[in-house]
Amino acid sequence: MVLSMTGFGRAEGMYQGRKISVELKSLNSKTLDLNMKVASRYREKEFELRKLLQERAVRGKLDCYINVEATEDVQEVKINQPLVKAYMQELKSLASDGPMFEYLKMAVRMPEVLSSKGQDLEAEEWNVLQQLAGEALQRLEDFRREEGSNLSKEIALNIEHIAQSLSKVDPYESQRIEMMKEKYQATLQEFENVDQTRFYQELAYYTEKLDISEEKVRLSQHLKYYLEVMQLEEHSGKKLGFIAQEIGREINTLGSKANHSEIQKLVVEMKDELEKIKEQTLNIL
Repeated sequence: MVLSMTGFGRAEGMYQGRKISVELKSLNSKTLDLNMKVASRYREKEFELRKLLQERAVRGKLDCYINVEATEDVQEVKINQPLVKAYMQELKSLASDGPMFEYLKMAVRMPEVLSSKGQDLEAEEWNVLQQLAGEALQRLEDFRREEGSNLSKEIALNIEHIAQSLSKVDPYESQRIEMMKEKYQATLQEFENVDQTRFYQELAYYTEKLDISEEKVRLSQHLKYYLEVMQLEEHSGKKLGFIAQEIGREINTLGSKANHSEIQKLVVEMKDELEKIKEQTLNIL
């Protein structure tokens, strides 16, 4: 079953007046390239979130955005009054001629004077965030599965087109041998005392050298193997890429041995379909 590396998944939820959102976007990449932008409130959990994404995303350029916004007043600000007074006394001792209001303005900017309720991440809120991350991942996987289904249909059609072009080679095979034989005979007529035995030995040698039956068999096998892997194996993108390379080698060899204009045209058509397959294979997980 084919899964695409391209995908999108988003999940949102509420927790005590906060709106939490997790958004995932993925594109193709040779390895897993994970980029995370996490709200400062959840920064301490970034490592655990990263591990969760790595286990399920497998491969691709994955961008993860985790945001939180307050939909109501969830912050209860507290002022550490004893600390403020202590700061003011120290400031006054340094500059006794200043007004108390100026000391107050400076004191409230000092460390640990202001605090807000709800800054610490509670276990229940962390559970909500994990659940939302799981939902976003599931939607990303569903998207990848749907895109993969479309990819497999397109590639199967390209494979079929290559197979059809390959089947059209057969009628020209006998023609190319006859054409080569006639060409050599016409050339030899220009010479006297030609050794017929040697002539047929040379003809047999070049006929064997230009034989494409093995390339045709191997190419047909590679096409079938590509379809089998695509339909039966998960996370097969790299393997399919290797098979596509082998298909390309057989098509190139077929073209170099063709020695026939119509076969060359069919080889060009096969190469065109193969380029489409290679491009699509790059997006398979």
